[in-house]
Amino acid sequence: MARFFADAPWLSIPLERRGEILIEPLYPRAGLLGGSSNQGAPKVSKLAALAAARKKKENEKQSGIESQQSTSSVVLLQNLKDKDPSIKPTEGIGLSASQEHAASTPIKEPSSLRSRKYPIRRRRSSHDETSATDITKAPASPTGTTEDHVEKSSVQRISMAAPSTFARTMIGPQQGPQTLFVGTPQMLTLPVPSSFGSSTKKDPFAGPSPDDIVTKAQTSSKGAKAAKKAAQTLKDDKVTNGIVQGVAEMAVDEGPKPKSKNLDVLAEFQKLKAKHAANFVVIGHVDAGKSTLMGRLLYDLHVVDQRTIDKYRKEAEKIGKSSFALAWVLDQGTEERNRGVTIDIAMNKFETERTSFTILDAPGHRDFIPNMIAGASQADFAVLVIDASTGSFESGLRGQTKEHALLVRSMGVQRIVVAINKLDTVNWSKDRFDEIRQQISAFLTTAGFQAKNIAFVPCSGLTGDNIARRAENSQASWYTGPILLEALEDSDPANRALDRPLRLTIGDIFRGGVQNPLSISGRLESGSLQVGDRILAMPASETATIKGIEVDSEPTDWAVAGQNVILHLTDIEQKYLKPGDVICPPSAPIKNLTSFTVKILAFDHVTPMHVEVHRGRLHVPGRITQLVAVLDKSSGTVLGGKKKPRLVQPGAVARVVVEVETAVPLEAPGRVVLRAGGETVAAGLLE
Repeated sequence: MARFFADAPWLSIPLERRGEILIEPLYPRAGLLGGSSNQGAPKVSKLAALAAARKKKENEKQSGIESQQSTSSVVLLQNLKDKDPSIKPTEGIGLSASQEHAASTPIKEPSSLRSRKYPIRRRRSSHDETSATDITKAPASPTGTTEDHVEKSSVQRISMAAPSTFARTMIGPQQGPQTLFVGTPQMLTLPVPSSFGSSTKKDPFAGPSPDDIVTKAQTSSKGAKAAKKAAQTLKDDKVTNGIVQGVAEMAVDEGPKPKSKNLDVLAEFQKLKAKHAANFVVIGHVDAGKSTLMGRLLYDLHVVDQRTIDKYRKEAEKIGKSSFALAWVLDQGTEERNRGVTIDIAMNKFETERTSFTILDAPGHRDFIPNMIAGASQADFAVLVIDASTGSFESGLRGQTKEHALLVRSMGVQRIVVAINKLDTVNWSKDRFDEIRQQISAFLTTAGFQAKNIAFVPCSGLTGDNIARRAENSQASWYTGPILLEALEDSDPANRALDRPLRLTIGDIFRGGVQNPLSISGRLESGSLQVGDRILAMPASETATIKGIEVDSEPTDWAVAGQNVILHLTDIEQKYLKPGDVICPPSAPIKNLTSFTVKILAFDHVTPMHVEVHRGRLHVPGRITQLVAVLDKSSGTVLGGKKKPRLVQPGAVARVVVEVETAVPLEAPGRVVLRAGGETVAAGLLE
């Protein structure tokens, strides 16, 4: 299309190149309001006839206006000629006589052209190209034949006007006089020189773009900075290496590593003739007053002074809990004080004339049963606290009172002291005491406690009656039995497994100070140890050296089973230790098990199911894979023959196989607790 109009002028397109653009309608045209018949000429309605007449009238009016405009310029020139005869209408524009005649004569277009909306477009033929080429080359012909051809075509040669500033800027200065043929394709075309746009000119897109230049500059700048930084780093590394090398050459004496004194720990323990040591765990339903009861006991024994109690009372009054002052002796955490419940095991110590006691205050809320299990695993006996106020005892019996009692019995606790607290709220009613005593005694006997190992003490933790002193209230004069402190001292001392291999379950890991960056705490279950001993941490199987020992926060050189110790370790990293791990000697390590058999007491229906295995601070996911047999409670014989049970009823004793996902340090006769869905389903003894 562009080539077809390449040699055409901008104005006055030749008639032979005009065309008409026709677009076929999508639907056939029809008459207005009346339609047309399919046979013969379409029938024109009256409305269509009126529209056609109106359109014809408008076309005739428009044709008259156009003809008047076309002759207006000629009339104007004629008027000028009449005023000044010396001026010709066509003077100054270089027209010939024939052209002057044509200018004075109105142009009449053929009717065929006027009737068309668009000019007829005729394709360019080879004959037209030859004619156009001949006309274009006519001025350069020296023979004059071209001039004759031009005269035959009624084409006149005129001089071109001087180019404008814009034209000179675009195509350069004018090169000599130029001529133009009127009516030829050269009319109104720019004489562009041949050098314009030629390939010899440098391509503006050949070089880098401005963005590329900026990016390159930024990259080079970053590279220079990086090189400078690398050089500085290299310089610093050289300085650091020099310092390290200098420190290495100084041969600093870090101090001798701890060496074992090779003490006879058992002989040293017998020479010491220390007081009996006993750990007891305080259990019971939430809000039974466990922490307040133990706080009163420590206050009456002058373990906590009056100044500290006054401080706690003022702080408790600020938050509207003035009665919690004694409980705060054990509940030291901010969350515990704000919520008014014990969350983790709280430890404290006191001594009597014969025994050194360690209190393990366990949480009563059901959400913290795992912490209660950790405390019960370290206890020699238990103190069960019961709220005697109206309605509280019944709700506690349905809550954690029974579960806690079953758990401590499953963990090996054989002696229990029942403290019936808050009897002052029922006016020290003996009938209420006897009612609670009867129900709890029957339950504990069923759970496996012997009657001789069960003691009941009526008391009040808030007033201190029958805790460390006798009740002064006359309403409590009916009770003549031992007070709580006397009941605690009546407990038999625990047997110490001194001749068995070392076993210590890690309860906590912490930083013991600048000189002791890694320390662990726990109760020594069996065996003995001393400073300088090499120990093995399982299940990581990493060895360490004991750098220091503390028993009841006092430095010592050795420790035996039954004592709560703190070990300061060296030659081991903290990542190899976690609560629940077992410390043992390298010569007699504990085994890591992934499957084991347990003789359990079912608290709920037990089937092959997913459970959580708890042993002290250790708890790992596992599952009961097999129910081996149901056993008789008294004799331990298998019931039901060789047939394996599908379900273990609550209260029954059974042998099951448990598998855990990760290897855990366990050995017989270790005790474990099985929980599922936040409930304790069973507890038992490894076989």
